[in-house]
Amino acid sequence: MTEQTERPLAEPRPLGEPRPLGQVRSWPRSFADRLTAPLPGVRAMARLAREGRLRPGAAALREVPLLPVEPGPLPAADAGALAVTWAGHASWVVRVGGLTVLTDPVWSRRILGTPPRVTPVGVPWEALPRIDAVVISHNHYDHLDAPTLKRLPRDTPLLLPAGLAGWARRRRFTRVTDLDWWEAVELPGPAGPVRFDFVPAHHWSKRTLTDTCRSLWGGWVLTAPDGRRVYFAGDTGYGFWFERIGERYPDIDVALLPIGAYDPRWMLSPVHTDPEEAVRACGDLGARVLAPMHWATFLLSAEPPLEPLRRVRAAWAATGRPREDLWDLPVGASRVLAEYDRSVTGLL
Repeated sequence: MTEQTERPLAEPRPLGEPRPLGQVRSWPRSFADRLTAPLPGVRAMARLAREGRLRPGAAALREVPLLPVEPGPLPAADAGALAVTWAGHASWVVRVGGLTVLTDPVWSRRILGTPPRVTPVGVPWEALPRIDAVVISHNHYDHLDAPTLKRLPRDTPLLLPAGLAGWARRRRFTRVTDLDWWEAVELPGPAGPVRFDFVPAHHWSKRTLTDTCRSLWGGWVLTAPDGRRVYFAGDTGYGFWFERIGERYPDIDVALLPIGAYDPRWMLSPVHTDPEEAVRACGDLGARVLAPMHWATFLLSAEPPLEPLRRVRAAWAATGRPREDLWDLPVGASRVLAEYDRSVTGLL
């Protein structure tokens, strides 16, 4: 069955009923009307090349061996616990409502157009339990990694932005659902259904020379049967969507927010939060815990490798919020919110 949608939902509505899983849908040819800033043009790319600020300088690269890497076993997490393990970049192993969910899984050593990863993957693929779902934020190569997805069973549920279902089905995945902003699906868990809401982000999409903004981009809010919530931002700049998401999904327990790939700001601020903006976004969301990501893995921009960590710690301290609510994890480390108790336990 194919559903012809109306114009995509740019405005939030009261939480609606979850959509059917696996539904085949038709989408607009372009989502360019969702952009919140113009995309960089030829002049911007020429300026970037002229300034030579594509990667950290030689002196800054001396920080690479100091990047924090502390792989550990995945924590035990029953149906009442919320646990996150940072595999690197935007890849997390999230345990919520008794399900194991991967976010933007990239287990490859190298991605197209980018130097190899500078830290190992935090969780060996062989150490992963059965994966109950994968959520994808957008189609950029450092977030939608075909070699990693090919390692999954083809009946793994894939939850995608609008317009990406065909890409997954062509690769023989059989349980594929793509959603517009503010839409949701549910997956059964041992304690009841876990809800997955696709929410807006300040970003864009492109995978080939001809598909700019042909699919949507966004983040995900995962809600357990007991109400525990984790927000995965994907890739995003700072802006008004954080406050809107926080109003719509109150009491977010953990916000997984990007803090890297931000320099130079004149080019990257519309699409990548810097550390101070990530801390501000956590406040806008009303989230209790900030877990930084999108740094210490691939060197995508010009800031020194350790600078995001230094700056996010300083920005968090300046807010006066409890230090234990900043989960600045090394690659491979985990944290757990235990059942019935939102105090922090776990590794690190």
